Amino acid sequence: MTAVRNADHPDVDQLRLTDVMSALSDPLRVGIVRLLADGREHAWGELRVPVGKSTLSHHLKVLRAAGITRTREEGTRCYVRLRTDDVEGRFPGLLASVLHAADRDDVGAQVRLAEA
Repeated sequence: MTAVRNADHPDVDQLRLTDVMSALSDPLRVGIVRLLADGREHAWGELRVPVGKSTLSHHLKVLRAAGITRTREEGTRCYVRLRTDDVEGRFPGLLASVLHAADRDDVGAQVRLAEA
């Protein structure tokens, strides 16, 4: 696991529409965002995706670099949450529109949370 530095999380004024839209162009990343839309922070291990750990790590890095998510390390575990307020503040209505369309079209449905 690679350490997550603060520099990996852009400030709100550094969020760019093209970066956000590019990050949301992948169905798996949209599925991750759909799960994180519950407002909770989730351990990476809770995410059930049909890809290997290194591919999941890549997708989470893309979302983080675009400013859509924030990752926090605690010991050997990593946690991720959606930056809803930041994205909404910079691009009002964008995240809600993407989530609504993703729910309607069932985009990213292959991404689930681990059973408790």
